Amino acid sequence: MKHLRFNLNGTWIEERDLSPTTTLLRYLRDRRGMTGTKEGCAEGDCGACTVAVAERGPDGKTSWRAINSCLLLLPMVQGKHVLTVEALKGPSTSLGMNEDYHPAQVAMAKALGSQCGYCTPGIVMTMFEATYRTDLDAPWKLDDQLCGNLCRCTGYRPIREAADVVAGSCPKDRFSEGLQAATPGSMALEYEAAGQRFTTPASFDDLWAELDAHPDARFVGGGTDLSLEVTKRFAVLPKLVSLEGLAELKTLSETGGAFRLGSGATISELEDFCRTRLPSIHRMVRYFGARQIKHRGTLGGNLCTASPIGDLAPVLLSLGATAIIRGRAGERRVPLDQFFTGYRKTALAAKEVLAAVEVPAVPATARAVSYKVSKRRELDISTVSAAFYVDTDGAGRVTVARLAYGGMAATPKRASAAEAALVGQPWTEAALEAAARAISTDFTPMSDHRGSAPYRSLVAANLLRGFFEETRDVKQPVLAARHAATVQSSEEVPRG
Repeated sequence: MKHLRFNLNGTWIEERDLSPTTTLLRYLRDRRGMTGTKEGCAEGDCGACTVAVAERGPDGKTSWRAINSCLLLLPMVQGKHVLTVEALKGPSTSLGMNEDYHPAQVAMAKALGSQCGYCTPGIVMTMFEATYRTDLDAPWKLDDQLCGNLCRCTGYRPIREAADVVAGSCPKDRFSEGLQAATPGSMALEYEAAGQRFTTPASFDDLWAELDAHPDARFVGGGTDLSLEVTKRFAVLPKLVSLEGLAELKTLSETGGAFRLGSGATISELEDFCRTRLPSIHRMVRYFGARQIKHRGTLGGNLCTASPIGDLAPVLLSLGATAIIRGRAGERRVPLDQFFTGYRKTALAAKEVLAAVEVPAVPATARAVSYKVSKRRELDISTVSAAFYVDTDGAGRVTVARLAYGGMAATPKRASAAEAALVGQPWTEAALEAAARAISTDFTPMSDHRGSAPYRSLVAANLLRGFFEETRDVKQPVLAARHAATVQSSEEVPRG
């Protein structure tokens, strides 16, 4: 398709002349005059720009998903249905507020959850998603639902009370009953405007053809990282190729004792998939970012940016993952510890994409835990992240040790000296201390505004010590509902 076509608040719209790096937020406010959607941080932190988009999940079902419109480039909604806060109020009637407004709006008003009102539309749209979720079966999940919304007037108690009223209520209304009609259509797109080009191939053959014609194009997945170049650096990105239209990249499956995690799977989809299958990954992605971010960010995007503080790399390194790289000639396999070749560099060659990551199943005998240390618990970038995998034999000697860190070097990296200090030794506190001391020879971290080099070194060693303590009784512990710290005390760790 040569033009943009999407449904906005129930009306199909076509656009032909807008820059493809126009964000949905700016489009709504500047082009459509829909000023209910606010701009706060322009980086996905505050939630004022939240809208709802109908997305089809791995199970084939369509759901409303809260998403940051400040990070969504307009071509990313090709073929999709988008709702803003203006769509929630029904036709005016004389039957009173409960008939005119969405339950999330009513709950916010009755709980006095709106003060200055600037953040309110974004919070209401987040609560709109919560209204139709069927899995909000624990208080911490509602915390997670709301954590991407900043209230500048500190009105969190009434906001939470309003969310408690509507979360999971699933009313039979025009939004729930219209989901089948809102199922996303084809995202195939070949769009050019304002001297820029944005394509969304619908097949790998189309992808290779596009790369042949435009070998200098940049890939984009969910856009939660790349879009910051537009909103913060005002970059002009002349040629973008979206991988979002390639359904094969979104597969999450288990085959032959291993898990294939598609690079196009979103973090929220990965979180659901790994909850019982790969608890070490689930533990890390729980604090990957706000739900709005997790609905857009992808596994492949997080790895291929090759950030030294990317959250997924350390845990996947610790689990012995393999990168599945696809090019025109087929697939090739690269151990993930060889995938990161330098600062912000990977083993991907020209005209190749990361198709998936393969993760071996974790045996019951192995200890596997991941950790994230940041200034805030919710919605923050790691100062140091770590993930550890240790297996022992019948005599209690370490047979496998993979200790991976982020934030300690130019790339996510395993602590080879510390690993060597463990393998062949009994899994004891003395062996653990020798490994913790060896970490100083594995890394020479830098100092920055998130933490000094000595602090990072101390945290890295202490996380390994905490791993030893935390796995004394439970080898693959899950997070307590409302834990107090990265490393949980024995009282917090679920038993059994």
